[in-house]
Amino acid sequence: MTENELLAVLALQNVPNIGSTIAKKLIAHCGSAEAVFKEKRKILSKINGIGQFALQGLHDQVHFDAAELELRFIKDEKVRVHYFLEDNYPRNLKHCIDGPALLFSKGHINLENKRIISIVGSRKATNYGLAFCDELVEMLLPYNPVIVSGFAYGIDIAAQKAALNHNLQTIGCLAHGLNQIYPKAHSKYVNAVENHGGFFTDFWSTDVFDRNNFLKRNRIIAGLSEATIVIESAEKGGSLVTADIANSYDRDVFALPGRASDNQSKGCNNLIKTQQAHLLSNPLDVPYILGWQLEPEQKPSIQKKMFVELNPEERVVFNFLKNQDKEQLDVIAIKCNIPTFKLAGILLNMELKGVVRPLPGKQFQLI
Repeated sequence: MTENELLAVLALQNVPNIGSTIAKKLIAHCGSAEAVFKEKRKILSKINGIGQFALQGLHDQVHFDAAELELRFIKDEKVRVHYFLEDNYPRNLKHCIDGPALLFSKGHINLENKRIISIVGSRKATNYGLAFCDELVEMLLPYNPVIVSGFAYGIDIAAQKAALNHNLQTIGCLAHGLNQIYPKAHSKYVNAVENHGGFFTDFWSTDVFDRNNFLKRNRIIAGLSEATIVIESAEKGGSLVTADIANSYDRDVFALPGRASDNQSKGCNNLIKTQQAHLLSNPLDVPYILGWQLEPEQKPSIQKKMFVELNPEERVVFNFLKNQDKEQLDVIAIKCNIPTFKLAGILLNMELKGVVRPLPGKQFQLI
């Protein structure tokens, strides 16, 4: 994209009544943002879904003045720009009707041929939610996913810290421009995130900080990913908004269940009850439902010294499966007296060692 075209897109974004959807529609119709400003308002207003109201003040110079200032910030701070008509725009987000015309980023983000999931949840996370979040990221490590979240307190930052701890790429979606960080307490994680992923936002450096920005930001979190995972939420909360947006994009949604009496589980339980989310009973549900497969080189062939390689718990599972053709996860847990949550990790390790293979219906069998 040329500098003049970028300036024109920025100017178009600054027009008060032109949002992402209308901006993209105008650009698509005229061929470029520059062409939009060269066209007469009377003709533009006849485009389906536009009208005169959205075009009020379109040709005011103030929009180009503001665009010049933001363009200077982009250059000075070496901000990367992702335009919805170009290849560097996130592929998943291209399919979202309300995805931004421009997305700004910093860091070393690489989404090419990547499995991308969003992990969101309560800012008042419990030990139960935090423990599951860490276990989830650890068990998904063999699939090398990109972890997206909102860089907020609670589950968001826990997911991103877990990604950093396991050397996974992580992306923070911000509800403000790239000239600030909220919450300030998370400033200490900025360099690490930028070195192992980065930040996305569609807000300008001059945008006023507003709580409503967080709800608008959630469409980026949901749109970037093939699935959104909600780990703890009260009956109302931003995570539920993200889940609703993800469903509107026809993306998979997962929710961690909890006790009916736990306030921070009510939102997740309701998502599951109303069939708006898959029940996430263990981390392996995610790759199973999404159809992720480990690469052949990640499944080493079983060695003759197998029993030396298996730890005591793995031996218990192996000895049970040895007498079965195949068996369901819950049955294995009961027969081997191993909690389901822990068993999922054991089976994943055995899969990586080439001892077992997962089958549809949460079943497993020896190789």
